[in-house]
Amino acid sequence: MGLKSVVIDAWSWLNYKPIFSDPGLGMPNRRAFPEAHASWVPAADERRLSAYKLLAAYDNNQAAELAELRDGPSARERREFGDPSMFIETLVSHVMGREQHITVPGAEQTDADNETEAAAAERVQDLLRAWAEDELLPMRMLQCERKAVGLGDGVYLLYWDPDKQRPRLRTYDPGFYFPVLPEDGDGADFPERVHLAWELPEDPKRGLKARLRRITYEMDFIHPATASGVDRQGRPVRAPVMSEAADDIPPAPVLGRGDQVDAQGGISRQYPWTDRPTYRTCYLTDATWELGDLKGPVDVDSLPMDRARFATNGSGEVLDHLDLYLDFIPLIHTPNTVPPAEEHWGQSSLAKALQAFDELASTDTDSARASATTGLPMVGISGVTDARQQYAVGPGAMFKLGENGKLTTIDTSPALRELREHGHDLADRAANVVRLPAVSLGTMDPSKVPSGYALELSLGPLDSLISGMRLARAHKDMLLLRFVQRLFLAGQHPDWAGVAPLPAKLVRGPYTPTDKAAVLEQVTTAYQAQVISLETAIRMLVEAGWPIEDAEKEIEQIQARSFEQARLLADALGNPDEVAAFLGRKAPDELAAPAVQLPAVPADDQANDPVQQGQQESGGNE
Repeated sequence: MGLKSVVIDAWSWLNYKPIFSDPGLGMPNRRAFPEAHASWVPAADERRLSAYKLLAAYDNNQAAELAELRDGPSARERREFGDPSMFIETLVSHVMGREQHITVPGAEQTDADNETEAAAAERVQDLLRAWAEDELLPMRMLQCERKAVGLGDGVYLLYWDPDKQRPRLRTYDPGFYFPVLPEDGDGADFPERVHLAWELPEDPKRGLKARLRRITYEMDFIHPATASGVDRQGRPVRAPVMSEAADDIPPAPVLGRGDQVDAQGGISRQYPWTDRPTYRTCYLTDATWELGDLKGPVDVDSLPMDRARFATNGSGEVLDHLDLYLDFIPLIHTPNTVPPAEEHWGQSSLAKALQAFDELASTDTDSARASATTGLPMVGISGVTDARQQYAVGPGAMFKLGENGKLTTIDTSPALRELREHGHDLADRAANVVRLPAVSLGTMDPSKVPSGYALELSLGPLDSLISGMRLARAHKDMLLLRFVQRLFLAGQHPDWAGVAPLPAKLVRGPYTPTDKAAVLEQVTTAYQAQVISLETAIRMLVEAGWPIEDAEKEIEQIQARSFEQARLLADALGNPDEVAAFLGRKAPDELAAPAVQLPAVPADDQANDPVQQGQQESGGNE
């Protein structure tokens, strides 16, 4: 008898389920997870794909349906009322925030010394915001966050659309994502080769067999130019472009546009977003295989290319090692949590509370059974006159009993009450494990909160949870906006001509109720004390949820009105220099203009003149 081994990995928190860790094999059940055991799936990804399917079953109230494959029909009777889905939806809304803003540092600055830099930052910010509106960025983010929170990982794909003349954004299920990670490197490093692969079912009407589709992005050295063609079997492929032969010069490979050969024979390229040439580029391959052709020890990274059928894009280019003219892979993996050292995958928010959800489902099942006996109680009858008669319990029922006959009822309501209280305890336990306080789930009565300070303290676990989740996404959000800028430049969009890429941030709004009045008081006090700038004050108000659509325009309107009021004050007092000094900025031209000569006020009316009163009270200068 062999010894059982204990597996501890990124998905070992599911080892308690026999369907995931079979007692005999220690691997996921083949009947429950046939996709994970496909011949082309690497062995290292079997547990990951099985975990994704099991988590998706909990999200869709199908965990009992999946357990039936191993435990029999009795497992199908388990009640599932959507508690895991509620937790996922709540966490998604919190990590997304009420609103999302794209900001470019420096775009809100109004100093004359940095006017050029501020204008460039503002232009990039406006262009990115226009792209986000056209591409429905919040909706795409919601799709990815739904996968990341529930499954532990999300995937973005960016590509240039020549018809729409903008980068397009798509989200993929992490079960389709197969990065080729280095064995001796950090799992957080960017992989040099990434596959998106999934099976296509058989289509008898179109005469198509079951197939495997694989889209590959790979970083490699720059090669000579290629063009679309066909091989001897009639398959679309790419072939090198050769120059025409001269008298004594044989044909030679042609370089791509803008490529140069150095003294060592290496091909370099200058991208518009870099200061120095590079020798690497990203290649795209999109191919399909018939599953019947995949024989022998092959996986998603070692499929036989002689059996592949390459796809063609809308421009007629065969997607067989197509040069994208990019120095990055336009795929972004978004983990739900900060991965451990040398790990690549995130962890689902349901991971540590999954056993509590199982217990909660069992308690709900027992409660449903107990409620049936409470609504229709069990009755015992003794001393009946005719033992062969059948009795039905219901309103207005009559029973003929003998001399010592009696009725006995069994009250199961106390057991039902205990089961319901136990269900509430389990729900609270699951919320505590996930770090979702009752106030964030909407299950707490607001009248029972003793004070606002107590409410803030109760949100402490949620604050730390969302901070960690947003930390895992901060760099990915910046990477997404960086790739968008580079794709616009690579696509040679006319609006981006001469624009230099700048670091941009995706600011997620608040997720808890914000006291706008308190924030306004803090901002006003700090700004009047000259501790913060006007730009910082406006940014704080935006993050607090104030209806400010454009911070730059808001600053311009505030300053324009301040200058107008200052000009009127200078005209009235006839002293523009001191008014400008009081405002803490250089006097504009209209403020420094000669003061308007006020008409003389009679001596009898000077006591009622507000300007004269102001000069007397302030010493005649203000």
